[in-house]
Order: sequence, then structure tokens, then C-alpha cells
Amino acid sequence: MKLSIQFLLAFSLVLLLSIFDTASNYLLSLKVERNTQFLNNSQEIIRHSTALHKSMIDMQSSFRGYLLTNDEQFLKGYETGLQTVPSLVNGLKDLTRSNSPQVQLIDTIDKLHHQWLHYASSLINARQNFDSKESVERYTILFETQLKQQIGKKINDDIAIKFAEFDKIEYTTRSVHSGNLAASIKDTHFLSVIFFISTIIIGVSAAFFIVYRLSTRIKTMVLLAENISGGRFTTLHDNSHDELKSLSTSLNRMSASLQKNISELEIRNAELDKFAYAVSHDLKAPVRGIHNVVNWTEEDLGNELSPELRKNLGIIRERAKRMEDLINGLLDYARVRRKTAPQIVNVNEIVYQIVDTIVPRHFEVEVHDLPIIFTEKLKLEQVFENLISNAVKYTPGKDGKIVISCREHTDHYEFSVKDNGIGVDPEYHSRIFEMFQTLREKDEKESTGIGLAIIKRILDEQNCSIRVVSALRQGAEFIFTWPRN
Repeated sequence: MKLSIQFLLAFSLVLLLSIFDTASNYLLSLKVERNTQFLNNSQEIIRHSTALHKSMIDMQSSFRGYLLTNDEQFLKGYETGLQTVPSLVNGLKDLTRSNSPQVQLIDTIDKLHHQWLHYASSLINARQNFDSKESVERYTILFETQLKQQIGKKINDDIAIKFAEFDKIEYTTRSVHSGNLAASIKDTHFLSVIFFISTIIIGVSAAFFIVYRLSTRIKTMVLLAENISGGRFTTLHDNSHDELKSLSTSLNRMSASLQKNISELEIRNAELDKFAYAVSHDLKAPVRGIHNVVNWTEEDLGNELSPELRKNLGIIRERAKRMEDLINGLLDYARVRRKTAPQIVNVNEIVYQIVDTIVPRHFEVEVHDLPIIFTEKLKLEQVFENLISNAVKYTPGKDGKIVISCREHTDHYEFSVKDNGIGVDPEYHSRIFEMFQTLREKDEKESTGIGLAIIKRILDEQNCSIRVVSALRQGAEFIFTWPRN
């Protein structure tokens, strides 16, 4: 699966969770809003119910007060109720329109109230017209047949019972909606927390998964690149089919191509070394022949040789000797690539053996504490031998001094061979490591210009380096690195 699809799926999953979270919160908020509206409406119903019942009770109190005192001031509460009760009844009906049992109770209360109004108005009218005998008789009849019989009280009791039933229904329904509101709020909080935690877990898990997959893929490719840079031309087995597949395929092709080129190069280098070795051996015979002819000429002619001819024969002998040295140098250069078994090497012992062999006694030599390492002894010995030999060659006079030291690093050693000889001009610092480059005249027998080239080739084989710190007539310090195995 491609990385872009994995990113898209992870993003879609997180987005889907967010949509579900938003949708569930929206639906629950609608439920909360409905329950809240109902509770607000219920509060208004209770307020209207209480006000209506209170108005009716006030009318009843005013009615009784008027009958007892015949004071028409008491009728003000009765007359006020006649104005407010109908509006309160209509308002209560509007508020309870969706609940038919409550509407029926309001209608019943309204009918009972009208019965009570008929009862109360007949008594009030009879009481107000108390000046005639007929009115007195009528009032007496009403008093005896209705008031004493507690007709009005029974009506008021029925009204109170109906109000109690109305309020009970309202409070019961209100309790249900209050519970629904609390449950909706609780569900909203619960689902919000669940979706929030799920979104975080899935989002973080998806991110870690993708990062892990991506970093693992990149790490394997980096490892392959490091192997290639280190000369290990391995391949990467990549069964994925994402955007990095082309990169791994390219790295595999590069590794295979480099492996093929290196193999061909090694074959050609080996052939070249064999050729140089064979040619060097073949060249030694004519050089020795020239040397022998010169010796035979001197022996045969003896005193017959003129000084000029004897000088020319000497020049021929020196040039032949230089040619032989060059051929031997080429043979040593060709042998550099030959591997030898590594062993434990005491570098102090190697250096002292070389010093005893090639350094004149009048030289002052300082050898600081050198390490014991596990390496190819012959190649390290060749490096020190050529550097110490160069120090001797290019340090004229009897006050020559050579200092050999070492610094240890984490993964390599840094050796130094320092002399107080003629030095090297900075413009030649890079050229002296090339083949046949020398600071001496070409006819001097010691100079072949191959020693430093051999050192450079050995160090290149070890993935090491060498540099020179020097100036004319200020000595030279050759610093090279060696692997720490």
C-alpha cells in the first residue's frame, strides 16, 4: 500500500471520528434543547396554574367576605377575578395544548368555576337587592338551599382536586423530562470523552505506525547506502509497493552496477599488477647486462681507458643502478595489493628494528610510546621504513634528528614521523605522493620517487590518509592514520 494512501486512510479515520463526535453532540444537544424548553414551559405552566388557582381562591374569599359583612369593598377581589381568570385559563390552555389530559382538566376546572360563578352571582344579586320582600325571600331560599348545603364549598373542593391532579401530571412529566435532560447531558459528556480519547488514540497510533514504517524503510535504505559507501555492495529485499519502492530499486541497481564495476576494476588491477610484475622482472635482465658490459669494459681495457671514457662509464653504471632501483620500486608498488594475515604487532619493536637498520649512528632518534595493534605487519612496516628512509635521505649533515610519535583516537591511530631536514616547499605537498616525483636530482642514486607513492597506495587500501607539514629548510612532518581494530 502506498504511503499516500496510508496517510489518507489515517486522516480519513480521524476525520470520520470527528464527524461522528460532532453529529452525536449535535443530536444530543437537540435533545437537551427540547428537554430544556419543556422544563421552561413547565415552569410557566406551574406559574399560570398557581396564579389561576389563587385568583379563584381570591374570588371565593371576596364572595364570603361580602356575604358576611355586606361590604361591597370585598367584591373588588371578586370583580378582579372575573377579569383575570378567563385570560389565565386561555393562557394555560395554550401552554398545555400538547397534553390532552391536562387540557381536559382545565376544561373541567373552567366548567366548575362557571358553576361556582352562577352560584355566587345569584347570591350576590339577591344580597344586593335586599330592600324588597321578594329579594329577601329569594335570598333566604338561596341561603337555605345552597349556602347551608355547602354547594359552593363542594364546587371549590372539586376545583382544588382538579388543580391537584393537573399539578401532579405536570410534576410527573416534568420529573421525566428532568431525568431525560440529566441523562442527555451525561451522555453528551460521556460520548465527548469517548470520541476525544478514541481520536487521540487512533490519531497517535496511526501517526506512530506511519512514522515507524517510514523510518524503518528509510533506515534500511540508509544502511544500504552506508554499505555501498563502505564497499559492501549488498541489495535490499523490498516487498512494499509504495513511493519508496523506486528509491530502493535504484539503490539496488546502483549497488549491483558498482559491484560489477568494482569486480571488473579489481580484475584489471590484478592483471595490471601481474603485467607490471612481469615487465619489471623482464627489464632486470637488460639492466644487469648493461651493468655487466660496463664492468667487463673496465676490466678488459683497464689502463687504456681515458679519464673522459671512465667518467662516461661511471655515468652509465649510475643510470643503470637507478633503472634497477626504479624496477625494484615498481615491484614493491605492485606487491602492495597483496593481502597478508593480520597479527598482533608491537609498533615500538618495528620502528626500533628499522632505525637500527637504516638510520646512521650520528642521527638522534626519539621514539615515543607507540601502541600494540592488530594489523598487517608487512604493510605497516613498509610505511615506517619508507618514511624513516626519506627522513634520512633528506636530512644532510651530522645533526639530523627524527621524532616518531602517536596519538590515539576512537577509531584510528595517528602516527607522526618528523625530521629536521631540507623540508618540502608547500607547492609540492600534493605532488610528492605521485609516482616518480622526487626532490633530488634525477641522476642521484638514492632517489626513485616511488617510496611515498607506495605509502599512499598502502594507506588508500586501508582507507587511511597521509599529509605533510613542512616548509623549505624547516624540516618535514609526515602524519598518517592507521585503523584501530
